[in-house]
Amino acid sequence: MRADCALNIILIGMPGAGKSTVGVLLAKRLGYQFIDTDLLLQTRQHCRLQQIIARDGLTTFKRLEEDVLCSLETSHSVVATGGSAVYSERAMARLKQLGQLVFINIPLGELLNRVNDMDSRGLVIGPDETYEDLYRERQPLYKKYAEVTIAGGGLTVEAIAAAIEQSVCGQAEFSED
Repeated sequence: MRADCALNIILIGMPGAGKSTVGVLLAKRLGYQFIDTDLLLQTRQHCRLQQIIARDGLTTFKRLEEDVLCSLETSHSVVATGGSAVYSERAMARLKQLGQLVFINIPLGELLNRVNDMDSRGLVIGPDETYEDLYRERQPLYKKYAEVTIAGGGLTVEAIAAAIEQSVCGQAEFSED
């Protein structure tokens, strides 16, 4: 476990930015636990994110997500949040108390190439909104809350994990294993 690192590292960013994949790799690099708040929400609700949205609507989904984020208690963890976490000031304040907020910033074009399962992903998106609309709406929020921003465009998940480790914890060595 890295003694020179933040107590927790909280990953924020768009759906498709790689928060969960990078989070697992980063947790392994640091000897931290990995927590995916989308999975915590699904476990609490006993169904997938898209089913929660279909059953309860976007407003209730955001409240349920906020409840999960605000009740989070952890240390020495890498936490991947849902892309919509930034809609709740209360949740973001709680996450900031827990650790350092890291925005994985991926360009829109690259995200569009990655996100091809929009209907099953559980996106917090209105019926007349596009992924592009969501991107434009959320970018200022991610930038507002981020303490560290990692420009992840064109980088592998391993390189993003190494960049986060270096930015948050000091020197890091990059390896592909």
